[in-house]
Amino acid sequence: MSRIGKAPIAIPSGVTINVSDKNLVTVKGPKGELTQQVDSDITVKQEDDTIIVSRPTEQKRHKSLHGLYRALINNMVVGVTEGYKTTQELVGVGYRATSTGNTLELALGFSHPIVFILPKEIKVTTTSEKGKNPTITLESADKQLIGQIAAKIRSFRKPEPYKGKGVKFVGEVLRRKAGKSAKK
Repeated sequence: MSRIGKAPIAIPSGVTINVSDKNLVTVKGPKGELTQQVDSDITVKQEDDTIIVSRPTEQKRHKSLHGLYRALINNMVVGVTEGYKTTQELVGVGYRATSTGNTLELALGFSHPIVFILPKEIKVTTTSEKGKNPTITLESADKQLIGQIAAKIRSFRKPEPYKGKGVKFVGEVLRRKAGKSAKK
């Protein structure tokens, strides 16, 4: 049995889960509503205040889908109750970030500012304190979407290995190189 797949998903109070005939799982909670299409081989059942995901056979494909869909449904339940949050910082002289509504404007050392329009499901806040690097905070109920948007923002200027300049996640440890001075 899949260790992740066989674990039941507890449904907290205030969350409603609906499984349609075509294996479309809809989760509603205080932070929003998320849907996920589940493979037709995998069965999703709601028993009292838990969700149970099961597979028909022990084939390798069914085993992998079993754990995958259990994890996706669990991420949806956590997302609509607590939400997800990721924080990135801009390391570099003159790097700035400003947000108005769902528009993020970045100054990352290019000749032009980068204007990035975020999906309506994501809430963005930017802070810039004197003596500290500017930070971008993204909040959403959808874990997959917030990760994708954070990766896109990071791709505008990835951290380089010599001085560490670029967009990086808070707490991320970068592998640094010594450069020319180490050659002697």
